[in-house]
Amino acid sequence: MSKVVPAIVAMSFALAWSPSSGTVAPQRGAVAPVAIPFDLATHHILLKARVNGSRPLSFVLDTGASLAIVRMDVARELGLSLRGNVTGRGTGAGSQNGNRVAGARWSLIGLDGFSQAVTLALPMPVLPSSLGRDVDGIIGGEFVRQFVLELDYQARTIRLHDRSTFEYRGPGETLPIDFNADGNPVVQATVTPLDRPPITRPFLLDTGSGLALALHSPFVAEQRLPGPESKTIRAIGTAGMGGRSVGRLGRVAALQIGSFTIGNPITLFSEDQAGSFANRSLAGNIGGQIASRFRMFFDYSRRRLIVEPSSTLAQPFDRAFSGLALRAEGPDYRIFRVRDVLEDSPATEAGVAEGDIITSVNGRPAESLTLAVINELFEQPGEYELTIRRGDRTTTVTLRPRRLI
Repeated sequence: MSKVVPAIVAMSFALAWSPSSGTVAPQRGAVAPVAIPFDLATHHILLKARVNGSRPLSFVLDTGASLAIVRMDVARELGLSLRGNVTGRGTGAGSQNGNRVAGARWSLIGLDGFSQAVTLALPMPVLPSSLGRDVDGIIGGEFVRQFVLELDYQARTIRLHDRSTFEYRGPGETLPIDFNADGNPVVQATVTPLDRPPITRPFLLDTGSGLALALHSPFVAEQRLPGPESKTIRAIGTAGMGGRSVGRLGRVAALQIGSFTIGNPITLFSEDQAGSFANRSLAGNIGGQIASRFRMFFDYSRRRLIVEPSSTLAQPFDRAFSGLALRAEGPDYRIFRVRDVLEDSPATEAGVAEGDIITSVNGRPAESLTLAVINELFEQPGEYELTIRRGDRTTTVTLRPRRLI
């Protein structure tokens, strides 16, 4: 997204990294938190890091992942040592083949004295094109558990507290968390479908998901969701480590986390037959669009999550839909190609087709835009004059996004 990234807060202490224990050892005395700014791209948190002292890289902070993963082409660019074969799976029914990484460590820019091993290299080709910018890897639970990690979406900042001395004195609510087999945080939450009583089940808290709420296919089938009264549309543009994910987008009446209720969130009712959204042990994933309505403290060592509501908690999920799924291509991600078109949508009414390239929006050339800016525009109802290139032909169409669910 086009957001102003706040300046980094000066550190008032140093951290000593202990390679043998894999933990961070704070210095004696009172320890102030370290504040690290992040960027936000299509609801994904991006932190700046280095691998073996490399150029600055961008890593997604993903609480739905555990190990540090670098994209394969970046691993090769940096000359990392790649060893035995591994298979990566996630959202989507497919998989990716990669390698283990030996002798590489990543470090967070702004956090002196800290590093962790890079474990895997996987292709992850969709990651940069779906976010419209360079994305070099993923970091997750292995990093989070070294601290009490305070995640403040409104300030675009994470704060890293010493886990051994942290004491919370704020107005937030403390929730117990469990961990799944991969060590990722699971919280009890209550989902209320549109036409039936509330259901309380375990959910993965997943900052690596750009969705609001995704209900897993076994839970969807068990509960016969979304129900005959629910208006839904085909989910387009949803993909993960395992490739394309399929399902319907609609709404539930509410999602309750602790004492906080989020009304009418846009919900993916997964139809995946394999991958993480076909997981029977969880009801679903709570993603970045809901997590961003809180300030959160991830305190893994005490098995707790502390949540403070932000000013956006009660804002309605009232976005428009264009019917377009776009990907950004080219060395500067300024080629915006239509990857999918929703049937009976503003896109089909405008005559946009899969494979078209958007070269301007309301007279603004594509070179002056980003994928995040275009996606944000198309979530607002209105009229947008698009210049479209289709093969060797150029045409102008009018796109009118509107609320579909």
